[in-house]
Amino acid sequence: MVPKLPLHSARWRDLDGVRVEAVEALLEQLASAAAAGSGDAWRQTWTYLADGLIDDGVVADGAYAALPHLVEAAAALPPGQTVDFWVDLGVILTADHKPPVPADLEAAFSAALRLAERAATRSLLVADTPAQVCAHLVLSCVALAGHHMGEALGRFLDPRASDLLLVCPGCGSDTEIADFLVNPARPASEVPELPDPARARHGGHPWEEVAAALREDAMGKVWEPFVRVAREVAVAGVPPQTPGQAVLCMVAALVAVRGTPQRAARELARQLMSLTGYFRCWDCEQAWTIADGLADNPDGARPQHRSAEAWTDSDGAAATVESAAAGRTGEAAARFRQDGNVVLAADGTPWGRISMFSDSGLGQFGGVSSLAVLSRPGRPTLVAGAGEAGVVCLWDVADGRLVHDPLTGHPDHIRSMTALRLTDGRVLLASGGDTGTIGLWDPATGQPVREPAGDAPGGVIGMCAAIVSDGRTLLVTATPRGVVRLWDPDTSECVGSLNPYGSPIQSIAAVPIAAGHTLIAASDTAGRLHVWDPAVDDPWEKGAAVQLNAGALADADHRVAAVVAVPTPDRTVLATADDRGVVMLWDPATGAPIGDGLPVSTGTAGLPVITGTLQGGRTVLVTGTRHGHRLRRWEPETGAIQHIALDVPLTCLATAGSDLIVGHGCGVLSLPLTWQ
Repeated sequence: MVPKLPLHSARWRDLDGVRVEAVEALLEQLASAAAAGSGDAWRQTWTYLADGLIDDGVVADGAYAALPHLVEAAAALPPGQTVDFWVDLGVILTADHKPPVPADLEAAFSAALRLAERAATRSLLVADTPAQVCAHLVLSCVALAGHHMGEALGRFLDPRASDLLLVCPGCGSDTEIADFLVNPARPASEVPELPDPARARHGGHPWEEVAAALREDAMGKVWEPFVRVAREVAVAGVPPQTPGQAVLCMVAALVAVRGTPQRAARELARQLMSLTGYFRCWDCEQAWTIADGLADNPDGARPQHRSAEAWTDSDGAAATVESAAAGRTGEAAARFRQDGNVVLAADGTPWGRISMFSDSGLGQFGGVSSLAVLSRPGRPTLVAGAGEAGVVCLWDVADGRLVHDPLTGHPDHIRSMTALRLTDGRVLLASGGDTGTIGLWDPATGQPVREPAGDAPGGVIGMCAAIVSDGRTLLVTATPRGVVRLWDPDTSECVGSLNPYGSPIQSIAAVPIAAGHTLIAASDTAGRLHVWDPAVDDPWEKGAAVQLNAGALADADHRVAAVVAVPTPDRTVLATADDRGVVMLWDPATGAPIGDGLPVSTGTAGLPVITGTLQGGRTVLVTGTRHGHRLRRWEPETGAIQHIALDVPLTCLATAGSDLIVGHGCGVLSLPLTWQ
């Protein structure tokens, strides 16, 4: 009998009246089902009540008063009927935000957990449970035993997810591994250490029967050493001090033994056994056990002095979190990190210095969300930055100083900017806001040529400059509602439109294909890529525009989220990026892909930011994710990749000569594109 507070004690005031009534109704339904030996009427009530006991990861204060009553009632049911109850209880116990157990409820709640642990392990051994649900049940049992590895339950509730998000115990950075949960043919790491016998639980525990069920041949011969570790963990009673790797061995082995159908259960068990490996943190570059990365602040976590083997690919070959170069050379990717105002290699060798552009106050208003580079013959190159503050700042790229007071006039968040080189030699700056305003500025004087005005539906999400056959430079603007217009900057008149299908646009770029002839490429919110020729009067006419090869896009499963024009030694090509981190190059003349793309890597998922330039006769692209901290510098010709971890959240990228310009949450910085 679990000691409990009376149903109408003061503690029940922590639940509203409706929830108290639901608890009472559920207890009656559970008692009725226990007396009859069957019955499902309680399940709907429990689902409703569980949503009230935990809401968006936050456990209600009254849960600690209600759960001892519910656990005792559920434990009286036949064990095969309560699998879902124990899984839900595990979710509550491993929630992100739990209030401390009140002192007057500690004894009752602790006793309820011991009873729940016994009842849940009994369900595990009796019920025929689908493999995925079996994994959830085992992790719930682990949580009920008081082991921190139960926290992994929340990471595997979605059976469709194949990516793995880990948190570095050292620096707290996230490391995402794409397509982690594959089906390995062999172990990706050595057998974890056995639990310390001195830490074993005494006085009887429910895991002894679990240990008896773990057959060494449950997963195949190569996995037998891992199953032996699993059995030892169960024999010891899953004490809290057991290494997380060893507990995950037990989780995987139990799925192989108790999950159904057997083939699916063994496949999932091999996937879960991959969690006994290691990963290397992108930021601090230390290796940790994956088990330590799955739990928040696990006790005893320490860096591992070993190779960061982490999972296996579909061919069974060991793979590591550090990706190799994407190209033909097969060189390992080099890693760099920000250390103050210097970028350092892993061994401490400096890459180059970081220059922080002078403070403009933009960081007080959400930082910089748009950049443009203004190259002016015979005059200093300027960098323009703008964001939520609705002001434009102009810096000299050589020393990072402001050349004018901030340019004001935009009543809205500035979402996009571009440089316009006119036929009379002037270089103007165009800016677009999220209420549809468009401004034109003279960077030489810091004065507006056209005060920000307009109301394009959905705001101006992107803009670029297009040179047409009569020599004029036109401003191209795009909105999320699919309005793409051509503007004459001399007259401020709209002189044409593109995007006849009206697809909502998220990224746009100008791609020069000949002197006086520019194509416009744009990605829409569905991941499609459109190419238009502004030289033709009818937007339905293709002109010189060639669409990207649909088969190549489909084969790569490439849904374009960002597009940019990239110079090569002999022409300009198109680069596209998706929200997995893949970058591909395309020939605008044929629509065919060029070479091997930049593949997915650790931590590359998210809305991409990308830029490209020529350095030493070679094309260089730099890509990252918006609000992430990581950059990848890629040379398509050689396949060489360098990873750079910054201390600031990225928002946008540009290049100016030999410098990479980074817009971030607090302003703008620059760093060299090549080793110095």
